[in-house]
Formats: sequence, C-alpha cells, structure tokens
Amino acid sequence: MALALCGALALVSGAAPAQAQHEGAIPVAADLATYADLASLAERSDMVIHVEIRRQTEVERERAPGLAPGHARLYIEARTLSLIAGNAPLGESLAYLVDVPLRPNGKPEKLKKREMILFADAVPGRAGAVQLTGRSAQLDYSPGFVDRLRPVLSELVAPDAPPAITGVSDALSVPGTLAGESETQVFLSADDGAPVSITVLRRPGQRPVWGVSWGEIIDSAARPPRPGTLAWYRLACGLPERLPSSANLAQDIAARRQAERDYALVVEELGACERAITEAI
Repeated sequence: MALALCGALALVSGAAPAQAQHEGAIPVAADLATYADLASLAERSDMVIHVEIRRQTEVERERAPGLAPGHARLYIEARTLSLIAGNAPLGESLAYLVDVPLRPNGKPEKLKKREMILFADAVPGRAGAVQLTGRSAQLDYSPGFVDRLRPVLSELVAPDAPPAITGVSDALSVPGTLAGESETQVFLSADDGAPVSITVLRRPGQRPVWGVSWGEIIDSAARPPRPGTLAWYRLACGLPERLPSSANLAQDIAARRQAERDYALVVEELGACERAITEAI
C-alpha cells in the first residue's frame, strides 16, 4: 500500500455543501460509508485528493466499455485543492473518469463547483490524470467526512499498523487442570508474513476472555481490538466465518469442538464487517 499521509491537511474553509443538501439528492455515499469502506478505499489507493470540479463531459456510451445500465461515464476536469494522502506530485488541475447514476430525467447530475474526495492512483505517462480505484472512489467532501477519514489514514501508515489477515494457519485447544478450564490458540497468516495470534482463555465460573497478539510474543493480557480501528478491521474483515477444519490441529474430538467454539466466539464478538459502498476484494 503506497499511501502516505501528508504532513498538513490543507482544507478550504467555506466549502460547498455536501450532496445531501442539494434539492432532491439521494443520501450521500460519504455519510453512509463505514469504517470498512474507508479503510478499503484508502489502502487500495496511492492518493486521497480534495478537488473542486470545474467541468464535466459525458462520454458516449459506445466509448464507455463496462458501463452499467442506468449510469453515465463522465470525463471530469477538476482543480486540486489539497493532497490529503499520498506522495505523487500533483498539479493545479487534474482529469479523471467516473461513472455516476442517471437522474430520473435520464441525465447525470451537474457536478460543477462541487467539492469531492477522490481515492485514486496516478496514470503512468499521463501527467495531470488520475484513475479512481473503485466505483465509490469519488465521494462528496465535507469537514465531517474528512474528520472521519483522517484517523483511518493515520492508522494505515503508522509504523506498527497491523497487517492484512490472509487466513488461519493453525488452531489448537488444550484443556486445563480444572473442569471447564481451557486455552485455545489460533495462529493467523498475514500478507507481510508477520506472526499474529489469538488466544481464548476459559476459567471455571468466569466469562471467556480473548485477545490478539501482533508479533512474536503471545501476550496473555492481550484484549480484543476496539471496533472502528484498523486492528478490528483486519480481523472482522479478514477472518473466515468458520474455523477451517484443516487448521484444527487437535486429534481429540472434544478439543476440536472447543477450538471451533472459541473461534466462533471471537468472530461473534468482533461483529460483522459492515460495508455500505464497497465490496470486499
């Protein structure tokens, strides 16, 4: 992920109102976006850019391969207001293509003078051009939206940012010396090869506790990540729904079932990876 957070967030005061404030507008995707949406858009993009649209030109449908029914493809010319994240050089103006839904009159909405947040990559060999990184990669600007986005960007570029989870490597549950006592360890695979593990502890007469360790040392005092954080996103959106049978190392039936129950507990307490405007890759 090439995203790098800029040292200063140059926001313009007196910004244009968000889409929801336009008469007859549909709900703003930026307001609907969940943490998972924002994290997905940000980590797949080289840049996050604040722009003001100057001109839009509808592309002929014959020249717009892959255009969904009920949509128009627009060629946008915009003024760069700030580079919120990323390290690619940008000029005062840029251009890009975006697909937008048609209004009931069969025409796309007028976007001129609207301020937008773009999640984009540079186009090699084409100075001043960017490519949006998804169908929802152009979102209406508002100070509140940027306030929600800023901590996501900061977490993604932090030196200790948790890696993306790619699967479950091994899981093993062992009973304790007392009835009802057990410890289950689940070892995860990550995209950078770093060790990640989940530990679930059960004690007689107590609620089970679990936590995640991001590193070589398994921390018995580790606790679940807070919802709406990058660590939560990595687990809630990266773990398979059920413990893969091939990863369950226990031979004893009771131990295998305990590992499955403990894994299910973790998935349940993490909660759903809710998305409103993006799809998992």
